[in-house]
Amino acid sequence: MTVTARPDLYPTRIIGEPVPQQRPDPTVWGSAPGPLSEEQLARYESGGYLVLDELLSGEEVAVYLEELRRLGTDPALRASRRVILEPDSDQVRSVFEVEKVSDLFATLLRSPRLTDIARQVLDSDVYIHQSRVNYKPGFGGAPFHWHSDFETWHSEDGMPRPRAFSVSIALTENHPFNGPLMVMPGTHKSFIPTVGETPEDYHEESLRVASPSVGSPDQRHLTRMATEHGIEQITGPAGSAVMFDSNLLHGSNGNLSPFARSNIFIVYNSVENTLGSPFSAPKPRPQHLSNREFPTASA
Repeated sequence: MTVTARPDLYPTRIIGEPVPQQRPDPTVWGSAPGPLSEEQLARYESGGYLVLDELLSGEEVAVYLEELRRLGTDPALRASRRVILEPDSDQVRSVFEVEKVSDLFATLLRSPRLTDIARQVLDSDVYIHQSRVNYKPGFGGAPFHWHSDFETWHSEDGMPRPRAFSVSIALTENHPFNGPLMVMPGTHKSFIPTVGETPEDYHEESLRVASPSVGSPDQRHLTRMATEHGIEQITGPAGSAVMFDSNLLHGSNGNLSPFARSNIFIVYNSVENTLGSPFSAPKPRPQHLSNREFPTASA
């Protein structure tokens, strides 16, 4: 039997000079009806992100914030692979696969207020590719270096195309001084390959260090993209959210303030874009980082 190799539309983790390419895929994948207006879809398509005001009520924020604290202090969970600690302390940085460890978060992640948006933008049924809660504690929450999520998901998880997006829901206020999300609007329309081979079990380094050794565009390309597109901070109250395209360049500074910048983070992927073997890594990342079970998000 002849096995046909999958085409790689987004080659990365290369040796030599990285050459950016125009993205051949859309940002909004169809014209399915849904909760977003035409104006909202146009802003998302153009900039690669969209702020959703008051996604959660104040009462809901309080409930989810307490659940976040419970997960962060659960000793059994803390001893598992789902928990990532800060690079310079034993404080919790992230808890992954929260729909498996919290019924409360599972209900939210699979709720129509989120999945209806995902189906509208991706023009298909969807599933949760990845989920986590990020703590970004005061006096020590480390930065996240500039990167495209899709570059990682493509090279290390085997996601074929950028038919996915993330939603970050604020559980604490996003101030300019506590390490909020930063984005380069419009950069989702260009794919920038990165240089270097993916080391074995690279996720054990990349999820914890502030500046991973592989997977971020070089400074020359980042400077050019920032000059052309600018940098915007996503600030706002607890309960607000931002959805952003999987290929949008983003990052965040460290948190030197006393105030945590904590959020719920969900990635929705199209069921027509499920994972195969990694395009540029020795083996797939673990299940808690890249879901291969493919239930629909509303299941």
